[in-house]
Order: sequence, then C-alpha cells, then structure tokens
Amino acid sequence: MHFNQVKYQDAATKSYIGSPSIIRLGNGDLLASHDYFGPGCPRNHENEEHLLSLYRSSDDGATWSNLTHVAGQYWSNLFIHHGALYLFGVSQQYGSIVIRRSEDDGHTWTHPMDERSGLLFRGGPYRANPNYHCAPVPVLLKDGWLYRAFEDCLDAQWGVGFQSCVVACREGADLLDARNWVMSNKVAFDRAWLSADWPPLDVPGFLEGNVVQAPDGQIYNILRCNSIPVVGKAVMLRVIHEGASAGTEGSMRQEFSRIIDFPGGMSKFTIRRDAATGVYLTISNNNTDPAYANQRNVLSLHSSEDLLHWTHRRTLLEDDLGLPWEQSIRLTGFQYVDWQFDGDDIIYLVRTAYDGAHNFHDANRLTFHRLEDWRGCIAP
Repeated sequence: MHFNQVKYQDAATKSYIGSPSIIRLGNGDLLASHDYFGPGCPRNHENEEHLLSLYRSSDDGATWSNLTHVAGQYWSNLFIHHGALYLFGVSQQYGSIVIRRSEDDGHTWTHPMDERSGLLFRGGPYRANPNYHCAPVPVLLKDGWLYRAFEDCLDAQWGVGFQSCVVACREGADLLDARNWVMSNKVAFDRAWLSADWPPLDVPGFLEGNVVQAPDGQIYNILRCNSIPVVGKAVMLRVIHEGASAGTEGSMRQEFSRIIDFPGGMSKFTIRRDAATGVYLTISNNNTDPAYANQRNVLSLHSSEDLLHWTHRRTLLEDDLGLPWEQSIRLTGFQYVDWQFDGDDIIYLVRTAYDGAHNFHDANRLTFHRLEDWRGCIAP
C-alpha cells in the first residue's frame, strides 16, 4: 500500500495515534494534527489523555516535520476562519469544550484559561458531569453562524451515555469569548427510534456528529450509530435555530429526524459538500463482511445528492499484507479519516493500524493520501 507517513508510533509504547485533522494553509503548506490515546500515552493531572501534536508539509504531503505540541487540546479539528487558524475540540478525554486561535500558521496558539480566552463550556472535574466529547468534525457556516457538533457523555459511559448537542456562534464574533456561543438541547439516544425488525443492539448509542446543510437549507446533525450487530446506519437529528437577530442568539434545539442507511456508519466519518455541484461526499469504513460489525480494513469514497441515499464510488484503501481475512480484520484499520477538497483532488489523513499494530483500533501510524480527480470517481 502506498502512503506518505506523517507519524509512526511503535505499538510497544502503548500510546496510539488518534483524531486526525488536516488543513491547507494560506501559504500553501499543509498542516496535520492528531492526539494520543492508550495506557502508555501522555496524561494530565486528572490522569486523562490530553495531548495533541501538529505537523507541517511544504511539499504537498510528500514529507512532514513536527511543528509543535499542544497540551489540553483533544479530539480537535483544524479550520480557518476570517484568515485565522483554529483548533476546536475538548480539553481532555471527557473535558471542557475549548477553542484556540493561531495567527502564525500554527506555530503558537492562544491558551483557553477562562471564558474570555477560549474556554467555552466547562466540563466537570474528572469524569463528573458534564463530560464533553467529540471528534475532528467539520464546522458549518450558514446564514452568518458557525455550527459544530459535540456530545455530553453522561457519567462517562461510552455508548449509552452520549447525549448529542450542537454549539453555534455568529461568524463575525470573537470565537474565543464564551458569551458569543449558544448550545442546543442535549438529545439522548432513544431505542424507540429503532426499527421493530432489528435484533437487540449490544450497546446502542450515537456519537461524533457532522453538522450539514441539506439541499433544502435545513441543518442536520448526522451521527455515527453504534448499532452492533446491525451495520451501516446513521442517525439524523434536525437542528432548529430560531429567533436569532441583532444582539440575541435566539434558541437552538435538536429533534429526531430519521435513521438512514449509511456506509461506514459504525465508525467516525466526515461529510463535506462540494460547493460547485452540491454533491455530498464521505470517506468511510463501508462494511464488506456483516460477520464483523467493527470492520475497518476497507476504506471507500461514497457520495449522495440528498444526504439520505449514499452510493459507493471507489475503494481507496484495503489491506495488502496478505493476512488471512480474520487476522486482517483484527489487525488492520484505516479509520477516523479527515479530508478536504484540494482543487480537483481530495487530500485525506488516516489513523492507520498497519503492519505492526497490535489490533485494528490502536493505530501505529498517521498517513497522508491524495485522491486525484475525485469528480471522475462519481461521474455516471
């Protein structure tokens, strides 16, 4: 398999690569970020995972060098707004919602020490509610507002504890000032949404939502659905923001819309929309073997015209190590992809467990890839 390796982390360290994010800077350089998880990873005073690292490439991803490290920034995405670079996520595993700004292409960052400097919504002390959670997911700009998805994980119970929420801020406001942000209601997963013909689910829940504008202008939060033993599902929540006017944030709420068939819905995914054609794309772990609901050894491009119906367009990565199938499922993963449109191409960053990882989940590599002429992949 061909890839450009951004970072290698020996599995023997018991520290693993998590949460890729990628952006192209105004000067043409690429910037990539990831964090660390696992029993051997760096931890803070509450014994929580919290460290993020940044890498830069000046040759279109051929080679990478470490730029800096940021403590107290986790599960975060990179984005550019009004010429400034931002990191947006949480302060630690199940922490506070925090945002940082860089005015020098990621060399230095603001520190979210209080509600005026990027500490937007406070989490509780170690695993006390609220326990904010997220992934590197997109920020949506619509009608003068920025939107991003988070979760509050009740009592830090993975799966069943996740409550979905969305935060929003006026695009012209200071993003580091908590007074400028509003949070929606928190919606818990409801078993009543499930189809009557589904078998009982092991750990039903949803997480890692994408805030997306639908073709009709409505806003939806599309979430990964932990639906084992069922595969390939995602939950759609409608986001309703009413009464916003000059000087007031209005009220924002989420309500259940539907569960859709979604390739790769068992793992984290990122949805983006091409401004020119209106087509939606995702790069996700489509399931090719229903016997293994957690399969991540295949990665593919999918497209949709309406957010509801998705079509497989191209398999991008699959295991080429010659392992027996069950062993490949167990040891190889191409997951948690973040990606961006890059002219006629797509660039994407992958949390990769490959050739030496001790399981598919605990990635030992961060890898960079390019899909050339992506429109050719979806042409009729």
